[in-house]
Amino acid sequence: MREGSLSANLSGTTSAARPQWRDRKRYLWLLGTVVPLFLFLGWGLVNLTGSPVFWWIGPMIIYVLIPSLDLVIGDDASNAPEEAVAWLDQDRYYRWVTYLFLPCQFAAWFTGFWLMTRHGGLGVVDRIGIAVTLAMLNGVAINTAHELGHKKEHLERWFARIALAPCGYGHFFIEHNRGHHVRVATPVDPASSRLGESFWRFWPRTVAGSVRNGWHLERTRLRRLEKSVWSLRNDVLSAWAMTVVLWAVTIALFGVGIWPYLLLQAFLAFSLLEAVNYLEHYGLLRASLPNGRYERVTPRHSWNNNHLTTNLFLYHLQRHSDHHANPTRRYQSLRHFEESPQLPAGYAAMILLAYVPPLWRRVMDKRVLAHYGGDVTQANIAPHARERVLARYGAGTSATAAEAA
Repeated sequence: MREGSLSANLSGTTSAARPQWRDRKRYLWLLGTVVPLFLFLGWGLVNLTGSPVFWWIGPMIIYVLIPSLDLVIGDDASNAPEEAVAWLDQDRYYRWVTYLFLPCQFAAWFTGFWLMTRHGGLGVVDRIGIAVTLAMLNGVAINTAHELGHKKEHLERWFARIALAPCGYGHFFIEHNRGHHVRVATPVDPASSRLGESFWRFWPRTVAGSVRNGWHLERTRLRRLEKSVWSLRNDVLSAWAMTVVLWAVTIALFGVGIWPYLLLQAFLAFSLLEAVNYLEHYGLLRASLPNGRYERVTPRHSWNNNHLTTNLFLYHLQRHSDHHANPTRRYQSLRHFEESPQLPAGYAAMILLAYVPPLWRRVMDKRVLAHYGGDVTQANIAPHARERVLARYGAGTSATAAEAA
């Protein structure tokens, strides 16, 4: 018995039988851990070339390199066979891939602020470039927190809060799990964007709504337990406290002059998250049932994509339908569904499109309409845009006609 347990620990698996199938992406998942190393790559390229433009390497990789690789490498729609899922979920190697992100994230954090304040010859533009690069990696860290925060293990849930500390968005851990996953693809969910709603209109609604809903959920939970809201038993307050401590330590080490850069990286990091939220459920609506509730979540209520490169960097986040159907399922086991609506490009490219509302509407509105067979009234329409949307598409507009428009 002891010998068998030792063998299982060394192999990183538990009792599930090892399948004949092999995960071809097994070691490629380490690309997610490379994200915090962007800063170090930029620093090396600055020293190698003498060009300070590489302090901005974060947005270069996120907005240029990854979409380009998506285009060149293409899709991977393969699923693990069902008989392999139990073994995959129990293989601790995949957990350690996500755990490894955190030390790399904080190494980049402290190195970045050291470079801003201790590395000679950096101007304001260079410091802003470092802050923006930190924002990109801390924005991606929210996705790592998302993966960890859905798990049942206490340690992983704590790791999720730690990953959220740099950007001050700890309430996401509460609102996403207990709010968004309940209300997804409904008009009452602040994290589900609506047809006709631009990203710039969505942003304040979702940022304010996530804070408000996260606080409400915790207040309700603590009152039910007859506990004080104003204590560290409040998971929102405890998560925010981690940010306060981290930022205080960082300021103590590098001086109060880093305040603007702390705020800039946090703002851009959680804005990157909200850009992802914007495109994940745009215009999709769960039907209202006679009892006043909404139909259960199905693969038709999330936009998906199988571009391999972005999926590797984001731990299969683009297989979003399966994530909503099975929130605790680990990233390596998430499946592609044929019935899921598909984005025309990976998340990285679609975020750029979302920043330009006319282009976004031109590409996505017709896809929402086609998804509902031409009946736009089935979509989640923004109230301020309802008249415009109905006037353009109407209840009887065909998908083909919408595509021609």
